[in-house]
Amino acid sequence: MKIVFTFPGQGTQRPGMLQGLPGTELAQAREVLGAEVDSLDTPQALEHTRAVQLALLISGVAWARELQRRGMTVDITCGLSIGAFPAAVVAGALDFHDALQLVALRGDLMEQAWPHGYGLTAIMGLTLPVVETLLEGSGAYIANLNAETQIVIAGSDDAMARVAQRALAKGASKAQRLAVSVPSHCELLAEPAEKLAQAFTHVTLNRPQCAYLSGSTGRVLWQPEKIADDLARNMARTVRWQEAMVAANERDGRLAIEMPPGGILTCLTRQAAWNGECISLERSGVDVALHLAKRLRE
Repeated sequence: MKIVFTFPGQGTQRPGMLQGLPGTELAQAREVLGAEVDSLDTPQALEHTRAVQLALLISGVAWARELQRRGMTVDITCGLSIGAFPAAVVAGALDFHDALQLVALRGDLMEQAWPHGYGLTAIMGLTLPVVETLLEGSGAYIANLNAETQIVIAGSDDAMARVAQRALAKGASKAQRLAVSVPSHCELLAEPAEKLAQAFTHVTLNRPQCAYLSGSTGRVLWQPEKIADDLARNMARTVRWQEAMVAANERDGRLAIEMPPGGILTCLTRQAAWNGECISLERSGVDVALHLAKRLRE
């Protein structure tokens, strides 16, 4: 019976998400990034990809380490998109200070590549084969396979709007533009992904102390060089969250704890034939998480 820490991606951010963080992670981030850290979670800052991704990294690491400080042992970490970075830090594969610098660069590269007019749209209620037919000739791409009937597409606002219109006409229950300002997880980000991969050549990663599960491949990675490649290039690769959670379940994952903010991954994990408990730390609280972990280990 294993405990899985999950880390959300862009779209879950909210103003004030760094207020009241446990531990010293915010202070450590200030040492690396300076005064920028003090305004990362303001509404104005969160309009920019760099601030969103840094805030998610800092929040994810701080809350996961708080659980660890209070006696919880994690067996598997897994993150969606930017969530892969706190997953790698908590697994012991990537130094937190290096992660801060890499994520700052990641956000800048993504935003500079597509400064406006692009993003992500979630389509609910249709399967992948149906959505693929709707994409034909649209200029949009498959980005996330979050659940059997929750597919995220990437592209220009106009292209996504056309596909959303087709999806609703085809019977989709919902087509929602996400709070993400770049076309993540498709070939449109291949060039910035390559630039980030070059930055990783100057960073040393370690073999993780627990299983690092890739949200892009659904596979556990142990070799530092493969984890570096996964982190650098996941911005241009399809997210396969459902496959990742099926893999975690098959590896005896029985308690999945989503780090703040939000609870989107908790809902998606439940849809992946999860056999155990699945909670959002933000909604359930640290004490509930510790109680469930203790009960699992008994």
